[in-house]
Amino acid sequence: MERIRVMLVEDDPFWKQNISTDLAEEPDIEVVAVASTKEEAVQAAFRHPLDIILMDINLTGNNLDGLEAMKEILSNLHDQGIKVIMLTSLTEKEIIMKSFQFGALNYITKLSYKDIVRAIREAHDDRSTIHADAARVMRSEIQLMELSPMEREVFELRQEGLSKQQISDKLHKSTNTIKSQLKSIKNKLTYFKSD
Repeated sequence: MERIRVMLVEDDPFWKQNISTDLAEEPDIEVVAVASTKEEAVQAAFRHPLDIILMDINLTGNNLDGLEAMKEILSNLHDQGIKVIMLTSLTEKEIIMKSFQFGALNYITKLSYKDIVRAIREAHDDRSTIHADAARVMRSEIQLMELSPMEREVFELRQEGLSKQQISDKLHKSTNTIKSQLKSIKNKLTYFKSD
């Protein structure tokens, strides 16, 4: 049986130990490398043939260096078909979207830890579905791409709870302009309530 070659990139000793142990129990998965820093991850990717990388996002403090490591690995080894699954506790939409922009195949939070093995197998078999942890954010962001930059700004202020008048004051626009932008947003986004 061909085994799926995985590298785990994780700085937290608890997660490193538990994930490594759990993956070692799977007959079709082999952990060929474990790294704790961006530098270790990049070096290991060049040294070991890999199929999947489980990548934490924050490896040193809050530097998002896991994203940088992924970008560097994928840009230098793009012809090797390595797939990256982000494994993190971060849930901010900007980070989720940036992960996919940089080349992640999937994004799973540590709360959904139990889904890792299935995600590895799906990624290896080119049947990867985007995990629910990221799918809602991605669907929302794709819909928001329909908005103009000004509409997006109005939308975000409305989501923060500002009234039409408060948005008008903040953006130095007439309330009629804000009303027409809210109407346009409502026409573009099926789930948006402007009142």
